[in-house]
Amino acid sequence: MIGKDQVVNELNAEYTLSNVQLNQYERDGHILLRELASPTLIERFRPLIVEEVQRLNGEKRPLEERDTYGKAFLQIQNLWEKSEAVRPFVFARRFAQVAARLMGVSGVRMYHDQALFKEPGGGYTPWHQDQIYWPVDTDKTITLWMPLVDIPSEVGSMTFVSGSYHHGYISKLEISDQSHKTLKEYIEAEGLPQVEYGAMAAGDGTFHAGWTLHCAPGNPTPNTREVMTVIYVADGTTVLEPDTNARKRDLANWMPGLNGGDVIDSPLNPLMYASDQE
Repeated sequence: MIGKDQVVNELNAEYTLSNVQLNQYERDGHILLRELASPTLIERFRPLIVEEVQRLNGEKRPLEERDTYGKAFLQIQNLWEKSEAVRPFVFARRFAQVAARLMGVSGVRMYHDQALFKEPGGGYTPWHQDQIYWPVDTDKTITLWMPLVDIPSEVGSMTFVSGSYHHGYISKLEISDQSHKTLKEYIEAEGLPQVEYGAMAAGDGTFHAGWTLHCAPGNPTPNTREVMTVIYVADGTTVLEPDTNARKRDLANWMPGLNGGDVIDSPLNPLMYASDQE
């Protein structure tokens, strides 16, 4: 039995980042951090996350009947709201502090979390930028992507385009075959470098900026690629007046009651880390 005190200590323990790592993230807009969560934490929280995904998953169609987005993964959002048992993992100070340090900000708030489970035979995730969906008036956004199981190289991490987040808003296309084609052509025309980190162990984590171009391969293995993600936004950020239907939906879903120009502090955007609380 894993002791509660041990779990709390590990969730709060600092993950040391070197200046080399901080500079790498600033340059590339993505980074891989090994052993961000210990085997102890994965052993404790993976079964709880899997249970919630199974309970909340409403996708009953076989893969062949779904569109590209539906084939890419099962997506369950804001587990922290739905499960008191999962919430401590999502709100780990250890993870949030890393997010703040990589972005060079003093504090971070919740945007939302999501479990992304790519089923056996699941399809590829097209090229996209996350932040086309987010009505936030900042470039200080970041996503933690953490496998809950060891994933082999043929599934691997996502593929990132280094430095692409410095280009800002490239295309309004939502995740689709068309976004993949259009952004692939852009990447090739600009000669932008791509990085794929290969096999990852359960508890390793990648972080990437909201504007970083990325995609992921399909899953040719017989095992589900179980991943938990948390999206952070810098504390003090204001709402950007939504200019697309996707951003209008996100405003309603993840920042309820807020309007353009408001500080992001709805009940769904709690403070997750602040340096002045250390």
